[in-house]
Amino acid sequence: MNGPAESADDGYQLPGPARIPGPRAAADDFATLPAVTPIGPPSHDVLKSLLGAWALSACSPEETHAVEEHLTECAPCAEEALRLRDAVGLLHPEESLDLKPMLRSRVLEDCLGKRPARIPVPVWATPYDTETARLDALLRDFGDSEWHTPVRLKWFQEDRRTSRRTTVAGVIGHLLTVDALVATALGLTDPLGAPAPADPTARTEEFWSSSPYPTTRQVREPWREQGHTLVRTVSFAGRGVADLTVDYGDSSLPLGDAFLERAFECWVHASDIAEAVDYPYEPPAGAHLHGMIDLAARLLPGALADRRRGGLAGPPQDLVAAGKPGRTLHLEIEGAGGGSWDIALDSPAAATSADRTVAEIAMDTIEFCQLAAGHIAPDEAAAGQRGDREAIRDVLFAAASLSRL
Repeated sequence: MNGPAESADDGYQLPGPARIPGPRAAADDFATLPAVTPIGPPSHDVLKSLLGAWALSACSPEETHAVEEHLTECAPCAEEALRLRDAVGLLHPEESLDLKPMLRSRVLEDCLGKRPARIPVPVWATPYDTETARLDALLRDFGDSEWHTPVRLKWFQEDRRTSRRTTVAGVIGHLLTVDALVATALGLTDPLGAPAPADPTARTEEFWSSSPYPTTRQVREPWREQGHTLVRTVSFAGRGVADLTVDYGDSSLPLGDAFLERAFECWVHASDIAEAVDYPYEPPAGAHLHGMIDLAARLLPGALADRRRGGLAGPPQDLVAAGKPGRTLHLEIEGAGGGSWDIALDSPAAATSADRTVAEIAMDTIEFCQLAAGHIAPDEAAAGQRGDREAIRDVLFAAASLSRL
């Protein structure tokens, strides 16, 4: 039975049978339709309103093209667009995602400038703190094989160059044991235990032959921890600690000078390691280099006297009373960290005098440090010389004799 085609309640018409579409209209049937009027380019006001979005690169490609076409023809809009683009550049500078190399240093410097450290590191301990940190940064990424890389340590002994072959780990063990001389002067633990020799060479040989720390990468941690402890201890110790004496067996140094000496040796051996693994390594900062050279210059009169007692240098030519002006050599060190020093030639107790200067030496900073480290022989050092040849030779050999294993 067929139902009604239309509901009496709501007038809704049920769908009827499908309709068959008629034939498409012919093309001629559209001839009578009105022509479509093309849309013209956006007006000046519309384009001007898009300048902000254009500066932010938020326009569609079509809008961008239209705005940039307009800017070539409208000077006021072009000036406004340039101003908006500059403003956006200030708000959103384009920077690399990589951290700038000096960012950490600038942040630390700014922080310390606004709020100085409550417990600052003493000035005389800063070079040691810096050089141990630089060496540790070099070691941080070493693999197991690199810790066994051969390293040749060189120094000058009894007027001849001497060397000893070890490894990267062996060098760090050497630094650990000699730094411990400073630690024992401060009442800290000696890694060699007690009793242990005070002579740096004997201590190193003992460490290499029987050490509680194997000469592998495991030696890095006790060496670095000892360095941190040394710096922390002298920072908390207060005034007067720099006058403590550090015993080196056949010699001694005030604690402040010992820290400079350890900083110098750390840099020298870090350079030895870097050379062995073919890695660039920069010299210390100029101010730190100056302190190291100043220490060497102050030690030269005593080194000259020691060489005379050992028959390795000529006798003094003009002994004077302590504090009186004696024969003097003027030492000029050029480059970062350099300066001028007057060296008493005949007695460590004599005063220096410009009027009694008998010789002059001029050297480059790094060349002098290499000489004092025993890495170059005195007769091979590049040095400008003038005056008493014997005095010049004695001072150059005395500088080389400051080196040791």
